[in-house]
Amino acid sequence: MLKITSKQLEVTSPIRERIESRFEKLSRHDVQMINPHVIITEEKPGFKIEASVGIPNGELFAQAKHENLYTAINAMGQKLEKQLNRITHKPEAQRSTSLTPTNNIVEVNDDYEEEDAA
Repeated sequence: MLKITSKQLEVTSPIRERIESRFEKLSRHDVQMINPHVIITEEKPGFKIEASVGIPNGELFAQAKHENLYTAINAMGQKLEKQLNRITHKPEAQRSTSLTPTNNIVEVNDDYEEEDAA
């Protein structure tokens, strides 16, 4: 269950729907989200939004600031999605597979024929 906390701001249904839609995009990765929590703070120049989500491999955290609340929500969602994408696709990454030892055996033939130099 998604927990949304706000400071100096009332969480309206459109704000809640936007945040929930961003978290639905995260659920496409088939990773169990543990205690997702979003904190919205109204600051002088705009809004700050922070999100922390526990996953079986660790924890995701993202924060974004913007004058427009919905833009901040989208930026926060993109950051979480990028982190989750990196974690879920890490085993298949090129660097990960290139560092595994290979069993390439090179045979060296030390037998050679000497030519008579007469």
